[in-house]
Amino acid sequence: MALFLLCRTPTGTVRMTRVQLLLCCFLLSLIIYFFNGHKVSVSLKAAPPINRASRMEEGKILEDMTVIKAAKAQNPNETPWGAPIVWGDSQKSAFQRIKFSEQGVSVGLLILVVGTYARFVRPFLSSAEIYFLPNQMVTYFILTDNPRTLDPSFELGPGRQMKVLLVAELPGWERLAYRRMGLFSDAIQDLIGKEVEYIFCADVDQEFVGPVGEEILGDLVATLHPEVYGMSQNMFPYEDQEVSAACIEEDEGDYYYTSEFYGGSAPEMSRLTRGCALLLLQDQANRVTARGLEESYLNRYLVDHRPTCVLSPEYSWWDSPLTVCVPNKRLVSFGRQCEVFDMEKKEQQKC
Repeated sequence: MALFLLCRTPTGTVRMTRVQLLLCCFLLSLIIYFFNGHKVSVSLKAAPPINRASRMEEGKILEDMTVIKAAKAQNPNETPWGAPIVWGDSQKSAFQRIKFSEQGVSVGLLILVVGTYARFVRPFLSSAEIYFLPNQMVTYFILTDNPRTLDPSFELGPGRQMKVLLVAELPGWERLAYRRMGLFSDAIQDLIGKEVEYIFCADVDQEFVGPVGEEILGDLVATLHPEVYGMSQNMFPYEDQEVSAACIEEDEGDYYYTSEFYGGSAPEMSRLTRGCALLLLQDQANRVTARGLEESYLNRYLVDHRPTCVLSPEYSWWDSPLTVCVPNKRLVSFGRQCEVFDMEKKEQQKC
């Protein structure tokens, strides 16, 4: 090695003295120490920038997560297919109210009042007189098996009228749930569709508790179910029996809608009620019962025909451990409310 100090003997043999050997070892140690020490020094100097970058990256992630959480906490204003999600106090809702109040429309509110449900009709109508489209021409279409339910006559405000349509007695809630879509369909096709521009169907065991204005008007209007709002799609209580006409596959569906309140233009409502009635009849013929009865068929129809306007849970709400908090309650269901009561509370509330 060129760095070693060597001496040559007279015979030509290379030999290293003890001093030279010690000197070579010392030089070799210095070389090793120099190179290793330099690497350590470089790595120590390089460490702070890496740590700073790491801390900056972690801070950015936390910041991004905060933004995402804040975004999720806000109520969405649009569906993935571009339909508005209506919140009553939004700027879009205010614009919609101004737009329709200037031109005026005729609206039908369709309810079925049979059997014991007769006790709900007066509170429902009283609340509708105050809160349901107060600036528009509204006709209450009441399908009932007992017209005396409305005695004495109910006093209505300006621009309001009531039409009572007689239907056959339908005892039992389940039978009623199977027949209602068919009854609505016949009434819309025979009479209602010719008299008004928009039609809304509502369960009678509800009350309007806040303003429901022109912001709800659209070609096909559905209302988000307050107990599953915000949940992932695989949590929705869709019908899963493959033999049912209401079955919705795992890769189908966007939202789960309530059957408490839905509507739209007269032609669209004619198609919706007829379509759902046919699905119900198909399952009846096959002796199949969908888990959500009428609501299951409504959701099946709305998967195939997406709503052009989606109402937030403000427009269908009841007190339950599962219901989402909303800025304002506008339509409250006492029927659904009773479903979450225990037996003692049901008796107290006369559910």
